[in-house]
Amino acid sequence: MKSFRKELWFQTPERRGFINITDQVHECLRQSQVKEGLVLVNAMHITASVFINDNESGLHCDYERWLETLAPHEPTIQYDHNRTGEDNADAHLKRQVMGREVVVAITGGRLDFGPWEQIFYGEFDGRRRKRVLVKIIGE
Repeated sequence: MKSFRKELWFQTPERRGFINITDQVHECLRQSQVKEGLVLVNAMHITASVFINDNESGLHCDYERWLETLAPHEPTIQYDHNRTGEDNADAHLKRQVMGREVVVAITGGRLDFGPWEQIFYGEFDGRRRKRVLVKIIGE
């Protein structure tokens, strides 16, 4: 069995944002030379997420509005976590909702997606470098 590991690094200029990372994961798969197996794509920070959905700008706006309704950033005093000197409790909650990782089957050397599926990095407390782990195993 083959094993491949790579870290992808991101730094968003804003506090929140979504980045389509499907092409980077495809490149990792190409480099791994795995034809049948699994790929794990994992946000390595507790205020960021990796998820699968459609690459549609309206959907991304809907996510932004929905997440801000579920866990608004302001007022920051509403969160016990922020009493430690942080201001990112909302980012931790948003990550919990959006998820930490995705696993995608590899079939015939390709990501075995459903229609319209793509992989995204979600940032909820940006403006600094954060990493995503891509781990591929298979034959």
